[in-house]
Amino acid sequence: MTAETRLGPEQCNCLAVRQAARHITQLYDQCLAPSGLRATQFSVLATKLNRKGPLTINELAKDMVMDRTTLGRNVRPLERDGLIAIEAAQSDRRAKKLRLTNAGEKRLRAAIKTWSRAQARFEMTFGARRAAELRGLMRAVVTTDLPAMAEASNGQHR
Repeated sequence: MTAETRLGPEQCNCLAVRQAARHITQLYDQCLAPSGLRATQFSVLATKLNRKGPLTINELAKDMVMDRTTLGRNVRPLERDGLIAIEAAQSDRRAKKLRLTNAGEKRLRAAIKTWSRAQARFEMTFGARRAAELRGLMRAVVTTDLPAMAEASNGQHR
């Protein structure tokens, strides 16, 4: 018996990960609400633009493992609120670079306090060691070539 016949849809890895992600996002969104940021917006500001500096939309989307249109929906309110600036890239005027503004840095500093509460609550509930293991496992998943493998196998069935 193959794994394909043993596991039913109720054991879907994708569903389990997405449900967990939505559940965790609800916690972070609730804690971040006083800062006026949602979890994804916080990630754009904190982990990407603040640490890595200006990035093109394509670079940021790739780094966040997100498609450009979804990223665009998250970036527009940040630009509207003056937290990021979108400017033509020096190397290619057609490309747009996103950079954190002074107002964005200030909002980020305030949001880090509320983010820390979410992080502490998650680790207290789930366990610090298990949380670290979970992050490691999820990062390992992201480094795999799953989308390309699926694309290749889909091409074989045509």
